[in-house]
Amino acid sequence: MVTFINLLTFSRIVLAAIIFLLLMSSDGYLLALILFYIAGFTDWLDGYLARKFNAVSLLGEILDPIADKILIVFVFFGLAVNLSSYLIGFFAALIITREIWVGALRDFNARQGRADATKVIFLAKIKTTIQLFTITIYLLGLTLNNMLLILFGDLFLFLSLLITIYTGYIYSFNCFKIYFFLFNNAIAPSYFACEVGKIIVYSF
Repeated sequence: MVTFINLLTFSRIVLAAIIFLLLMSSDGYLLALILFYIAGFTDWLDGYLARKFNAVSLLGEILDPIADKILIVFVFFGLAVNLSSYLIGFFAALIITREIWVGALRDFNARQGRADATKVIFLAKIKTTIQLFTITIYLLGLTLNNMLLILFGDLFLFLSLLITIYTGYIYSFNCFKIYFFLFNNAIAPSYFACEVGKIIVYSF
């Protein structure tokens, strides 16, 4: 069962690449939309099966969020190319940057025994939901050739952009707030800079 669940998770990475290629052709919008819904269903299904059969694995815990981010980024990049949108392309690049930064923060905090400082917050889950909804709106707009839906997608993209930046700020603040309170101490600024340097090193 664990192997099957992990294959379901991995299938989202494969579907992400297929959807990206479909968005390079004007004939593939409907199939891209269908495959995106299937990918979303596998995201729900692998989590449900893992909980129901107590089949949680370390690989699954690592692979699941990676597969989600790859799906979102690949589709946004595909939409950026298809719609010639610098905004969508910038947003996809921002998602990648944020995930690298937050991943480095989590690794750093785990090494320092402060894993709770960067635990997943509820707003981050809302962020992912809005990103998925935004993609759905874009794909529907392309499938139906409806520019109003595309503009509606742009509005949700801007909302996603704000939440993405804000959640990145929250994780950063939770990680470094102890140093903010110590900034009146002469040694705090240099120590703070040293800690940031460690995080950058851990991200590579």
